[in-house]
Amino acid sequence: MNKNLIAIALLFWAQGASAAMSPEEQKIRDAVAARENEAIEFLESVVNIGSGTMSHAGVRAVGAEFSSAFEALGFAVRWEDFPDEVNRAGHLIARREGDRGRKLLLIGHLDTVYESEDGAAAFRREGDTAYGPGVEDMKGGDVVVLYALKALADAGALDGASIEIVFTGDEEFTGKPIELSRKSLIDAAMRADVALNFEGGEEGVAVTSRRGASGWILTTSGKRNHSSGIFRDTVGAGAVYEAARIVNAFYEKLHKEQYLTFNVGAMLGGSDVDYDKDANKGSAFGKTNVVAQKAIVDGDLRFISEKQKEKARATMRKIVDRHLPLTGAEIEFIDSYPAMAPSAGNDKLLSLYSAAAEDLGYGPFAGNDPAERGAADISFAAPHVDAALDGLGPIGEGGHTPNESLRLSSVREATERAALLIYRLTREDAPEF
Repeated sequence: MNKNLIAIALLFWAQGASAAMSPEEQKIRDAVAARENEAIEFLESVVNIGSGTMSHAGVRAVGAEFSSAFEALGFAVRWEDFPDEVNRAGHLIARREGDRGRKLLLIGHLDTVYESEDGAAAFRREGDTAYGPGVEDMKGGDVVVLYALKALADAGALDGASIEIVFTGDEEFTGKPIELSRKSLIDAAMRADVALNFEGGEEGVAVTSRRGASGWILTTSGKRNHSSGIFRDTVGAGAVYEAARIVNAFYEKLHKEQYLTFNVGAMLGGSDVDYDKDANKGSAFGKTNVVAQKAIVDGDLRFISEKQKEKARATMRKIVDRHLPLTGAEIEFIDSYPAMAPSAGNDKLLSLYSAAAEDLGYGPFAGNDPAERGAADISFAAPHVDAALDGLGPIGEGGHTPNESLRLSSVREATERAALLIYRLTREDAPEF
């Protein structure tokens, strides 16, 4: 092969799948690259603002940084406050009207699990790795949203797109009642065709389904009496044995069902029991020579669909109703996150994302195992849109730990993929779902 042919081959290899992109799409990719350093600097600035869920001022301060940036892109921005009883900072909502392609909802969250120390720089960089609270979960994903939109604007490709952004302020510790704290997110989903969430990514994997999460509280009762009489017809089995029977029966009946899990987080029993669910702690008094009068079990339930959730709850209620002698039991279920169930629309959206990634030289992408992902805000939106996809943020490790980290080069990669997907979804010839 002569030198000219070698040079041409090397150029084609270096550009990779970019050759499959249009000139407009290559312009968008170039715009992402031009702002790469700026994106990392912006990430550093927002990570250095402590925004643990209950730090309302910090959450609002991070929201203010993004609000200004979205306003500069032509979005109408508002901050949604909650009543005092919800005890959360609120949400950032930004909207840009358009009449071209699919209507998009882009989802992120501003709060973190851990706070940074007051007055201390939380962001720390070591080569291509950054550390700090929220750097991966999910301020990194929020930055991907912002800089994908900046790239589209720089390339003249944002006009005409219909995009709404909801960055919640309480994803890590959701405000109650859920019906209020997630109303704006659900309303935005009902206006959209496609929902995209930018939680931390995984190499070659995007999230097409997530299990839902809910809670349950079991309370059992027994007849307080001298322990020498336990199991007699006049005394019965006591509250602790009744709770143990029920929990074991849950395991026997349900533990083999795919994607269904149910965990016991706390269990207290004795003559007197006090449990504070909001604080996740309690106390119990009991003596070994007294039959337990009360027991409380606090647990969660995770499921792949509403049908699976309701079926499991029905089984659990039947188990609860089969009391041991002279005992009683009641179970209460508490709804929290719905499931992001698998769907044909989600699979089609994944194929579009994978194609964009391959065109950029980063693909292909496959769908996730829902057992490997917990609940997230996308779950509230997914039932109301034609297609939903998550895990579109950059790649990191150690989420929900003090050692949270992010691979900085993945910010640009995720931003390129997001920008190209958004562009293709907001064209006149965007696919239906």
